[in-house]
Amino acid sequence: MESLPLAFSSGWASGVNAYLVVLVLGIYDRVGNVAEIPDALGRWEVLTVAGFLYAMEFVADKIPYVDSAWDVVSTLVRPTAGAVIGVLLAGDADSLAQAVNGVVGGGTALLSHLVKAGSRLAINSSPEPVTNIGASVAEDVTVLALVWFAVEHPAAAAAIAGVLLAVGLVVLYLVAKLVRRGWRRVRQRRDRKPVAGPTSVT
Repeated sequence: MESLPLAFSSGWASGVNAYLVVLVLGIYDRVGNVAEIPDALGRWEVLTVAGFLYAMEFVADKIPYVDSAWDVVSTLVRPTAGAVIGVLLAGDADSLAQAVNGVVGGGTALLSHLVKAGSRLAINSSPEPVTNIGASVAEDVTVLALVWFAVEHPAAAAAIAGVLLAVGLVVLYLVAKLVRRGWRRVRQRRDRKPVAGPTSVT
């Protein structure tokens, strides 16, 4: 179970940008030959596909409304990637450890994906693209830094990922409440709007 903190951190990061996680871990395996990182992530074909998909996400993630469409497509991809990375990180451990790593990685990725997708829907209420670009760059930098840090300090990185996940869920809950309240006010105003009666012809 030593790989559990790294599975948690990479799971959170996979929910934000799964392809970047694969790239960081794979490059780290190539450069540093870290025992905790499975060799499968460092294979050239895996890095090539991950790099291509990350390039697509890098562009799509910064365009208003396109980013939300990309999030919908990624709803299955990101949690699955988090689960697979978690299982791979367990290595040759027993099946129970692999299952726990897979559940932790996939479950954390699903929660962080929901936070990202929900926050992007809120950001897209503003028509300007600057906010989307800023949010996307901040997410990429955070994922890159956290995964890189997690390889060297898995427990500390898992604690950071836990805080980020908790804060994200709280913010998403508050945003959802505000949106629900706004829709309720719009409905109430529409219901109160007087209906014009038929005009009489003299």
